[in-house]
Amino acid sequence: MTDHIILLHGLWMRGFALAMLHRRMMESGFRVHRFDYLSVAATQERILERLQSRMRDLGDVGGAVHLVGHSLGGLLALKACHDAGALPPGRVVCLGSPLRGSAAAREFARFGRGGEVLLGHNRDLIEKGFERWDGAREVGVVAGRSPIGLGSVLTHIEGEHDGTVAVTETLLPGVADHCVVDTNHTGLLFSADVARLTARFLREGRFAAPTTLAD
Repeated sequence: MTDHIILLHGLWMRGFALAMLHRRMMESGFRVHRFDYLSVAATQERILERLQSRMRDLGDVGGAVHLVGHSLGGLLALKACHDAGALPPGRVVCLGSPLRGSAAAREFARFGRGGEVLLGHNRDLIEKGFERWDGAREVGVVAGRSPIGLGSVLTHIEGEHDGTVAVTETLLPGVADHCVVDTNHTGLLFSADVARLTARFLREGRFAAPTTLAD
């Protein structure tokens, strides 16, 4: 039975931004579905309710149901899987998600009411993230380290970063695997290497290929 993937976009994006990743995941042999949501206007409760319902519907069709979330999409994917009851089996890959909270988002919110409004109902989740992952699903994280993006203009980002999210902000205790690639925040959606790594983790629960030891 062929596995499903649900793709989740990030803040200020819509589902069309996932077109390239969608195509590459299909070429890797998955049944792929884009989950479109209003990242600012919709309440978190409504988003999670719709996502969990979609997961259950696909689970009834058959096969595992994996989630791949970019930025805020990764945070919402973890939230959906941690807080829900019975869901179909599957893994999660987070692409450039500030799982420990985003310094750039906290700085943006300091701009006043306008900054707060533009972060929407998921502001608290973006700013604070999680302390650790203790859910049942295996989670893999891909971070970028090409420092070109809006976040680096708004605030100083410590250490390696993808222009929006620091690599350290993606390091969440409890995840199964983590890797860093040479691309920026948006580029994670268009990178062939990221798509390849994502497909491997969803199948094997790790990003690196297994090493064959010589006799």
